[in-house]
Amino acid sequence: MATLTKISGGTVFDPANGIDGEVRDLWFSNGKMVAPPTDKNAKADRTIDAAGLVIMPGGVDMHCHIAGPKVNVGRKLRADDRRDPAAALERTRLTRSGTLGSVPSTFATAYKYAALGYTAAFDAAVPPLGARQAHQELADTPSIDRGFYTLVGNNHYLMEQIAAGEPEGVEAYLAWLLTATKSYAPKLVNPGGVEVWKQLGAGESTGLDDRVPTFNVTPREIIQGIARAANALELPHPVHIHCNQLGMPGNWNTTLETMKSLEGHRGHLTHIQFHSYGGGEGEESSLKSQVAELSEYINAHENLSVDVGQVMFGNTTSMTGDGPLGYYLRSIYGDRWYSADGEVESGCGVMPIEYKNKNLVHALQWAIGLEWYLAVDDPWRVVMSTDHPNGGSFLAYPEIIRLLMDRTYRNDVLATCPKGLGKRTALADMDRQYTLGEIAVITRAGPARLLGLEQKGHLGPGADADITLYTPSENFAEMFQLPRMVFKAGELLVEQGEIRTATTGRTLHVDVSYDQDRLANLPEWFNSRYSLEFENFAIGEEELGEVSS
Repeated sequence: MATLTKISGGTVFDPANGIDGEVRDLWFSNGKMVAPPTDKNAKADRTIDAAGLVIMPGGVDMHCHIAGPKVNVGRKLRADDRRDPAAALERTRLTRSGTLGSVPSTFATAYKYAALGYTAAFDAAVPPLGARQAHQELADTPSIDRGFYTLVGNNHYLMEQIAAGEPEGVEAYLAWLLTATKSYAPKLVNPGGVEVWKQLGAGESTGLDDRVPTFNVTPREIIQGIARAANALELPHPVHIHCNQLGMPGNWNTTLETMKSLEGHRGHLTHIQFHSYGGGEGEESSLKSQVAELSEYINAHENLSVDVGQVMFGNTTSMTGDGPLGYYLRSIYGDRWYSADGEVESGCGVMPIEYKNKNLVHALQWAIGLEWYLAVDDPWRVVMSTDHPNGGSFLAYPEIIRLLMDRTYRNDVLATCPKGLGKRTALADMDRQYTLGEIAVITRAGPARLLGLEQKGHLGPGADADITLYTPSENFAEMFQLPRMVFKAGELLVEQGEIRTATTGRTLHVDVSYDQDRLANLPEWFNSRYSLEFENFAIGEEELGEVSS
């Protein structure tokens, strides 16, 4: 028999339902939120006194790297920052052991997300050949719901279909690939640019209208072809774009052209901080923020959204499906580096990196990320992310919240950065301070809506009973660092930082219908090149939560 639970008297922030700091009761049963009983005499089977506490839906991280081939490379490459005994999680009666560092193990990743009040996270870049491994890892990441996006921006078959002017073939193949890999959305990483780098070598930089050798297609045509197909398929999250020329001075022009190339189609531009640099090409000395120009375009076009990719000072690991970028970073830092091809269609670069507040470039990256949060008018279209672990760990989210909500603290940190920063960024002149309601949008309601997760990011009837209770504090980092309680599907998952329930969570994926006659021979074509069959994943179907399109 289902148990009826009442959370009584908390201050609720539920932006999706228009609730902004109202004291009210919440009810849930059988893992779902329910409407308050109409019978005034009805009694809950369990009542939780939340007087004086702040209540929000469970957090949703729509862009991180927690599973798949490059994440495992990162775990091996960064064994040094996982050996510290203080970074170890001991096995308990309820939990498994794990290690932290910049690339935590699967169990540690899940426990730490849950301990922050997050109940869902999506890996942002898995090559199709890595899908089976990613599913295994995500199944080994308990406590949270999860999913991943499939890399398609340098996919040979899609480039062939786009070049041939076959939009139906693009749609059918994209639908088949997402369904076969049981993934959630298509991901473009440096579309066309990775293929150019592989064919022509180091030093090649691809603009949106440069032709990709062999395939006779441009990055702009790839973006447009896949965006149109994704929107035609009515995917819950149509296309997730890592723009060309990431990290390069002057790349803001390419970013702006990428936005324009979507031509009204829905599209999400990820870790936008890394794509917002002014200056001369290849000239770090002229690097500056171009957030004002790019955010103006975002503010004027409701079809577009971004997540930030906030850089935080400290030691972390760079990992990307953008092979040329990995090579470029290696040439700058000279540290150990790993590069690999995935099925001859996806690049991979992994290396250690440390962001220092006294380094002008690093400080500028930090400032540009904060500019983005403060410059986008509509918080529903800007999402909190560190591109974990690229800009920093997801464990830095409470610190980012404090930077956004406390201008005095933000300026104090800014004052520790190089003096030349003031000429390159407008951060010092930005007075905006986020409210708790806006924080609930950029960490919960907004990403859930952008992902099409109707059961996530809100506390209305029918939503998953994913609920986080916080103790208010003038220090917002402390407030969000240690929730009082976290519920996942109605079960008490975390209390004061301690795991109370070893739940399993679900892997979310799309199941897209398509014209099978159009691709009658596609599996044979794919296997003939890559000797892979996607059928019979070694994971129980009951573990996968389906989102139909």
